[in-house]
Amino acid sequence: MRTKCLIKPALVLIAGMVSQTAFAHDPIFGQGPHVLFKDGFEVATEVHSSKKGNELENELGLEVKYGITGDWAMGVDLPYEIKADDGNSSSGFGDAAIFTKYRFWRKDTRALQESAAVSLKIISDTGDETQAPALGSGTTDSVVGLSYGYEGRSWYRWASVRYRQNGTNNAGLQRGDKTLLDFVVGWRPNLTGYTEPDMVYLLELNGELGDIATLNGSSVANTGGDEWFISPGFMWTVKNFAVRGGIQLPVVSDLNGSQEKSDYRAKLSFEWHL
Repeated sequence: MRTKCLIKPALVLIAGMVSQTAFAHDPIFGQGPHVLFKDGFEVATEVHSSKKGNELENELGLEVKYGITGDWAMGVDLPYEIKADDGNSSSGFGDAAIFTKYRFWRKDTRALQESAAVSLKIISDTGDETQAPALGSGTTDSVVGLSYGYEGRSWYRWASVRYRQNGTNNAGLQRGDKTLLDFVVGWRPNLTGYTEPDMVYLLELNGELGDIATLNGSSVANTGGDEWFISPGFMWTVKNFAVRGGIQLPVVSDLNGSQEKSDYRAKLSFEWHL
């Protein structure tokens, strides 16, 4: 009788262990509610590339994240940028950022975890905006977000909304704020164990709704507008190592006035959990 009484708690414990390993995923371009385990470290190197008209930007980033508790994590982003535009080029460190995420709700059932989190990111004015093209924005910006995740063994679903508030630079220019919307589905075709290589395919719908910029309180022409992207991607993991990548392809470009539309954005990252 005592053995039967111990079976259910043991199954719950095993399910919790599975959720900590197999469910440690977030979207590529959107945001999910995933956080680290207590006192855990995540180190990631990321490569970003984007093209808009004659503007080409490549970025190599280092991200370090620390798990304060099992539901609260914080970290730093350190980008190195290489930009080219109309024959001019520049390179150097961009705007560093600090961020934090708190998972305020979590529900675990058999082979399924649902959760939700809030986040905050502060992007500092550390890049060299005197170069051409500029490596920094010249302002301190902030991003607040809310994300939801449905993470099963075969299927994933995420949704998030973020609001980016841009500061005002020394010339009185305030780049328009942006609302970021993300809807993501993921599929694992083969159910594998923790020690086996694991592949998840993703398809994201990412929206960016931009406000018009202002200069000393007056609207700036040819700024603001909306863009939507379809973004296929993948996550390949084995034990505590992951490779994640994807490409954003514009499907709607409703920009105000005369502005260059995005051609593509791509991202590839290598992550370690320590």
